[in-house]
Amino acid sequence: MLHRPVESGQFTSLRYGERLAEIGATPSIGTVADSYDNALAETVNGYYKAELIRGPARTGPWKSVEDVELATLGWVHWHNTTRLHGYLGDVPPTEFETTFYATHGSDQTLVAIP
Repeated sequence: MLHRPVESGQFTSLRYGERLAEIGATPSIGTVADSYDNALAETVNGYYKAELIRGPARTGPWKSVEDVELATLGWVHWHNTTRLHGYLGDVPPTEFETTFYATHGSDQTLVAIP
């Protein structure tokens, strides 16, 4: 019997799926060839590039990777705590999440993934 080598990405994906099944979790990713596979991530990446990396406040090239990393930390904090999101009713994600859990509670047990 011939065995085809499994690429590391395939193995990781299989192991990830197996681990989720072991703990009874459902993956929060789309199916293969689903048009919604990475829609949220792509949207956030687009905002990041438009608002920070190539944003109107840019006056020239970034001086170093460290400058981009530090600016990214600030942008992520602003994006989550201050930026208004129309999909969330024009509130920042942290405010939306706080309100959501205050009104819905959480009776789900959290599990650790080793």
